[in-house]
Amino acid sequence: MKAKYASGKTHAGADRWLSVDEIADYLGVSRDTIYSWLADKRMPAHKVGKLWKFQKNEVDHWIRSGKARRK
Repeated sequence: MKAKYASGKTHAGADRWLSVDEIADYLGVSRDTIYSWLADKRMPAHKVGKLWKFQKNEVDHWIRSGKARRK
């Protein structure tokens, strides 16, 4: 599915919500690491029903801010 911007341009996957598996692959970590970060309530995520969903730009900002390494 392609997202459409106000300018009329499209970009495949723009602002697409990522799953636990997709964000783990993107970051190069295990699913267990993602769930650990979620349990600590540190990782930016949104619960949709029973599923966790992630915005790549929120996670990128979280990583760059250094919060991923804090406990």
